[in-house]
Amino acid sequence: MRFHLLFLLGLLGAVATYAQAPSLDHVYMKNIRTVKFNQSGNYLSYPIITLNSGDRVDLQFDDLDADTKDYYYDLQLCNADWTPADINRFDYLRGFSESRITDYQFSSMALQKYTHYKLSLPNQDCNPLRSGNYLLKVFLNSDTSQLVLTRRLLIQEPLVSVEGNIRQPINPKLFYTSQKVNFSLNTKGLNINNPYDQLKVYVLQNFRWDNCISGLQPMFLKGDIIEYNTENDCIFPGGKEWRWQDLRNFHLRTAPGKNQPDTSSFTTGNNIRITPEYNRAGQQYEYYKDVNGMYLPAMLDNYDVSVEGDYARVTFTFPTQQPFAGYNLYLFGEMTGYELNNDNRLVYNGQKGAYECTLYLKQGVYSYLYGVVDMQDPQHKFNTELTEGNSWEAENDYTILVYYRALGARNDQLVNATTWNSLKNR
Repeated sequence: MRFHLLFLLGLLGAVATYAQAPSLDHVYMKNIRTVKFNQSGNYLSYPIITLNSGDRVDLQFDDLDADTKDYYYDLQLCNADWTPADINRFDYLRGFSESRITDYQFSSMALQKYTHYKLSLPNQDCNPLRSGNYLLKVFLNSDTSQLVLTRRLLIQEPLVSVEGNIRQPINPKLFYTSQKVNFSLNTKGLNINNPYDQLKVYVLQNFRWDNCISGLQPMFLKGDIIEYNTENDCIFPGGKEWRWQDLRNFHLRTAPGKNQPDTSSFTTGNNIRITPEYNRAGQQYEYYKDVNGMYLPAMLDNYDVSVEGDYARVTFTFPTQQPFAGYNLYLFGEMTGYELNNDNRLVYNGQKGAYECTLYLKQGVYSYLYGVVDMQDPQHKFNTELTEGNSWEAENDYTILVYYRALGARNDQLVNATTWNSLKNR
């Protein structure tokens, strides 16, 4: 018994050591589901807006407690690396320090009862005055220690222009599996004395922060033109098109076809089992239109998914004859918050010869990947090479974020946010 107790404690210790710290896009309370933060009117966009342009972003989420709570919000200005900016709040934000979310509706039709909350920014109570990175914080009962969720917001002030392209790397080992981002900046609109210190550049693939590339140094300086085309910089695994499931109707079985998987092999009430999905690492690349990891809350027949959409326990199955020894397998995408935790970790079922994971999802269209994490990797790096494979031909979105800090300034300005598609000019 003592041996088993020590063994169990060892396992618990290993799990605790492996547990990933919350990201900056995190939901802290289990009753909060289907969090969407995007440009107003477009569920499949990232919250990037232009300062003083009239652009707005919408935050929406469901509270499964189905009651009325006092949710408050605030914005915190951050530097390029998301550390809090050393600047007084009144210098970057006009409005109240804490404001209540007053727009909410109770669900109708759905078996799962919930309250749907919505917030639009900027508004008369909260209006950012500077460009840069902002962290949106939602908390309960005006108590900042009771965090409900956090989300990144990017507000740009386009003072530089960006030109470039996405190409295959020169390195023969990466030529067929990766994509390289080449770009240059025109900084004529800025007064830059030292671009090596005053400029910071971040490159995102499909708006993911877990594998972003930063710390880039210029290759050439030609007057106002700064080039970032070093041979071994800005190289990302190409991946493949994201898997997807159409769950807009829980009780309608969709016949499998080209680029359209069978969304529900059987449905019992609001329990759905997805048709088993197999390893794609050894398969030839095939293009089909996807949404690069995002999800779209939606229903058929023009119903309002915000208050009429229902929830289901959706079980994903990944068959394999042998488990991935030394690795944990995860479902990954916006529907999992791009995080790695026990909620989206698949567990191997030896009797079925497959990994399984069940998520509680609202009606909609979901895109995702399967990937592994080496349990010995202290950085917990997510890798899809063993489960999805990589191809230089894959369609991906790349976003270049350019930050500038003036001499004597105490925060980083976001002076350009440009997004390109890898199919551009191909």
